[in-house]
Amino acid sequence: MTTPEIEELKILLEQDFGKTLSTTTDFEVFSLYIQKKTNERVSPSTLKRLWGYVSDKHKPRIETLDHLSMCLGHKNYAKFIQWLKTSTRYNSSFFAAEQLASNEIQKGCTVEIGWSPNRIVTLSYLGESQYEVVSSANSKMQKGDRFTTGCFIKQQPLYLPFIERNGKRTAPFVAGRNGGLTIINMK
Repeated sequence: MTTPEIEELKILLEQDFGKTLSTTTDFEVFSLYIQKKTNERVSPSTLKRLWGYVSDKHKPRIETLDHLSMCLGHKNYAKFIQWLKTSTRYNSSFFAAEQLASNEIQKGCTVEIGWSPNRIVTLSYLGESQYEVVSSANSKMQKGDRFTTGCFIKQQPLYLPFIERNGKRTAPFVAGRNGGLTIINMK
C-alpha cells in the first residue's frame, strides 16, 4: 500500500541516490547506501516491496519509513511529512505567463505552436477546444491529427491525454517536455 507522501519519499530518495531503482542489484546497492548514510539497515527485499518491484499489499512499517526519511536528512517519517506540508516546493500557486486560451479563438482561425528543437506545428481551430494539425515540421504530430486542449501556455509543456489519428486514439502526448512551448501565435 502506498500514499502520495510515500511516493514523494521514493522520488526524492532516487534523486538523492542518483539512480532509478530497477534491478535487484540496484536495491542491494541502495540498501548499503542507506546503511552508510544512516547506520540503519533496510533490507533489499523490503525496498523491493516498497518500490513495487515485487508484489506486496502490506503497508510499510513506520520504522522503515523513518530510516528512509533519515537518509534524506529528516529526523523521522513524521518530520518528513511535516516538511512536505510546509515546503514551498510543493505549494500550488498562480503564475504569470503568456497564454492563448481556446475560448479566445474564433472557429476557423489558425494557431502556430513551436518548441525545441525546431518543432513547428500549424493548427486549425475547430471550435469547442478542438484542433486539427494542418502542417507539422519535425514533430511527431501529423497532418490530420486532432486533439483537445483548453489553452497553450508559453514556456510550459503541452500535455495531451491523446491525439486522434486515423480514427484511433494515441497514448498521451507531450510537446515541449524540456523548456515548454516557445512559439504560440494566432494568425
